[in-house]
Amino acid sequence: MRTAQRIQVRGRVQGVGFRPFVCRLAREFGLAGWVRNRGGGVEIHAEGDPAAIERLIDALVSRAPPLADPQPPVHRPAEFRGYAGFEILLSDSGDKTPIHVPPDHFVCPDCLDEMRDPAARRYRYPFINCTQCGPRYTLIDRLPYDRPNTAMADFPLCQDCRREYEDIHDRRYHAQPLACPLCGPVLEFRELSACIAIPGNEPALSGCIEALRQGQVVAVKGVGGYHLLCDARSDAAVGRLRERKRRPDKPLAVLIPWFEGEGVDWLARLAEPRPDERELLASPLRPIVIVQRSVDSDLSGLIAPGLDEIGLMYPYSPLHHLLAGDYGAPLVATSANLSGEPVLTDGAEVERQLAHVADAFLHHDRPIRRPADDSVYRRSAGSMRPLRLGRGTAPLEMPLRYPVAEPTLALGADLKNTIALAFEDRAVVSPHLGNLGAPRSLDVFGQLIRELSALYGIAPKRVVCDAHPDYFSSRWARACGLEIHRVLHHHAHASALYGEFGPDGDILVFAWDGTGFGGDGTLWGGETLLGRPGGWRRVGSLRPFRLIGGEKASAEPWRCALAACWEAGLDWSGCPVDPAPYRHVWERGINSPYTSSAGRLFDAAAALIGVTLNQSHEGQAGMRLEALAGDTADFIELPARRENGLYRIDWSPLLPALMDGSQPAGYRSALLHASLAHAVLAQARAIRGESGVNLAGLTGGVFQNRILAELTANLLRADGFEVVLPASLPVNDAAIAYGQLVETAGAGRAPSPA
Repeated sequence: MRTAQRIQVRGRVQGVGFRPFVCRLAREFGLAGWVRNRGGGVEIHAEGDPAAIERLIDALVSRAPPLADPQPPVHRPAEFRGYAGFEILLSDSGDKTPIHVPPDHFVCPDCLDEMRDPAARRYRYPFINCTQCGPRYTLIDRLPYDRPNTAMADFPLCQDCRREYEDIHDRRYHAQPLACPLCGPVLEFRELSACIAIPGNEPALSGCIEALRQGQVVAVKGVGGYHLLCDARSDAAVGRLRERKRRPDKPLAVLIPWFEGEGVDWLARLAEPRPDERELLASPLRPIVIVQRSVDSDLSGLIAPGLDEIGLMYPYSPLHHLLAGDYGAPLVATSANLSGEPVLTDGAEVERQLAHVADAFLHHDRPIRRPADDSVYRRSAGSMRPLRLGRGTAPLEMPLRYPVAEPTLALGADLKNTIALAFEDRAVVSPHLGNLGAPRSLDVFGQLIRELSALYGIAPKRVVCDAHPDYFSSRWARACGLEIHRVLHHHAHASALYGEFGPDGDILVFAWDGTGFGGDGTLWGGETLLGRPGGWRRVGSLRPFRLIGGEKASAEPWRCALAACWEAGLDWSGCPVDPAPYRHVWERGINSPYTSSAGRLFDAAAALIGVTLNQSHEGQAGMRLEALAGDTADFIELPARRENGLYRIDWSPLLPALMDGSQPAGYRSALLHASLAHAVLAQARAIRGESGVNLAGLTGGVFQNRILAELTANLLRADGFEVVLPASLPVNDAAIAYGQLVETAGAGRAPSPA
């Protein structure tokens, strides 16, 4: 007896070749009917033998395409129509099926092989793709995911591509970004100073490679934005890039050719990767992975000054494969932007803004609808963890244990900004945006809010922002006209961790970072919170000290060192300036707010040890301290004194040891890390004794420091604590937007049963 079933599949099922997959399955099982995109999911009408329909339903998950992530199908009986075959219908966007926007994907092995085949018509084509690879998030105008709804709408398919697109047995069947040299995007190489414009894929590639060989800096358009490329082995080329971009110290990412058993294995030549680092580098995410640098590395010493690690990535797009392969050696591949701003995506704007940085430009005419910077990962505490969400990882969907009553927009932090949307029990976290204080960032911030809301079909009814009234995001919230909820910065950190792991009870969270507006009006940054979303209690902190000059102290660690010494009743003979004028403002508290910041304490330590007196980028002092630290079992016991209901870690006993020039700098740095880790343990023990809570979490940008994170986690676990660190989201401020949603949804609620 032949029957019919209507099947709904949600999850990541658009932009991943799911409809062609369903069509092939149905024909394999002898079924008739149709499949179509509907809203953000896939709808199937299947007719035939009931057992065959059951096999189809099972196979929708068990045999799903590699890039798909379907949820268990929902099905119900349907009217039998007597279809003669099975086909793909035009999409239906008229329902409220939950939408899942796919991230961009790396070029798959099949397309890579085809691109290298001289007999193939897409031989060396820089925009080759199929249903299992290519751009998605940066290409889509709106859902459902069909070609007219993408940036490829203005590239009509040629006869051969149309044949592939309509052939059920072809791997390009309904591949929306489909293109070839006859009908698809084209490269153009431009050198402004010489008034050179070279159109055409091969000529433009050749021009780019020649410019790189001459030591030039070239801005290259990729999938989610432009990169600045230059020879990573040349001090002269890297030095010019740094000077022009005014980026004297911040590490630069390096693109290395893909190794497949022939040529040079650049990964092995430049670095000493662990197996999980090597695996992640070659994974479909194709992120930047921070790995240990080889002692005899060929890279310029200017790639990551003062550090023993480098950020490497393999090519992710066909164009990057061609560039890396043709050049045959490592290339710097850093984001093409002004400091702190989102990566640039428009050719004319790139030429206008970076004419003083790049010598030449490699453009193409496939539009980028929204920026997506490269994702960054680093191994810490036994796992690979993200430091930045971007191409390949975002938009990132996260669960909400507490469903929101109405659609909500979270604006995140002003540094390392991401935004997030919440609707029902889902949260969507955007790719990394940047520093909202940078000139162009607020425009892109507003654009991203509008476009992400439109993509998901969500009209936010309320907005959540940081409690700091002067944040750029807070000002935006006040001007947007929506109901506003404000969340303390460190409560958001703690709630993001809670939301990711969803414990049944309370958790003890150590939220250590730079600075954030605190509930008592001071600048927090070394906080210990107990509870759950909507009910956090501040139970511990670091001893506070003044920041001489306010925000200036984050760029000039000597200010932190001077203030910490005065707070402890000590003098610092190594101060690089005359301290007398600063003593006056410190004593009177003039533009010298109190902070309990762990990040500023690390800055102070870096200055006292002599590692960094001034820093050109955020986190530089802490990164150099981590790279410098040797091995030691020594630590100084730091008392955790009870003060106004808080356990305050007093760091002052550390200062004389940090200033002791008779000890190697590496030993003093290691002593700092070990002493703070033991102080966390002592604080955790005291709070556990009162609360009985045995689950501890580590979060905040300071715990990007691998030595501190691993020492602290190991000590806590050895003492019987269960310890969690962020795994899906970065430990830094990129998690704040998600945490704001979790905190707001959790306010006044008890968690539902696990």
